Amino acid sequence: MNLTSITPSRWMALIALSGIGMLIFGLYLQHVVGLNPCPMCIVQRYALIGVVLFGAIGWRLRGWGLTVSALLLALMAGFGAFTAARQSWLQWYPPEIVTCGRDFYGMVENFPINRAIPMIFKGSGDCTKIDWTFLGGSIANWSFVCFVVFGLAGWLIAYKAFRDR
Repeated sequence: MNLTSITPSRWMALIALSGIGMLIFGLYLQHVVGLNPCPMCIVQRYALIGVVLFGAIGWRLRGWGLTVSALLLALMAGFGAFTAARQSWLQWYPPEIVTCGRDFYGMVENFPINRAIPMIFKGSGDCTKIDWTFLGGSIANWSFVCFVVFGLAGWLIAYKAFRDR
C-alpha cells in the first residue's frame, strides 16, 4: 500500500485522529507535566478542534461535501499556523513587556469572579516562554509544522475530491 492509494476521506480521518492525538498530548502537558497554556496556545487548540471537526465531518462525506470540508479544514489549519507562527516569533524575539495574558492567581485576586472566569479560559501562561522542546523546536514551532501539513493536506484533498467528482 502506498500513500496515493489512500482515499481522500481516509486522509481526512487520519488528519482528525492526528489532531485528537495532538489535543491529548497538549492536555497531558498541561495537566500531568504542569505547563500552563498561554492565550495563543488556547487559540491554537481552538483551531486544532476545528481541524479535527472538519476532518471528522469530511471523513463521512463525498463529492462537494468533502471538497468544502477539506477547504474549511485548510482554512482552520491556516489560522492555527498563523497563530503558531506569531507565537514562535514572540519566542524568538520577546518584547520587553509581555502582553499576551495575566497569570491565573493574579486574575482571581484582582478581578471579580464574573470577569476572572472568561480570562481563565483565555490561558494564563507567558506566550514568550519556552517550557518544552523536542529536537530543538518549541511547542509553537511544532504546532506550526503540523498546521502547515494539515493545511496542505486539506488543499490537496479538496483538489482531488473536486477533480474526482
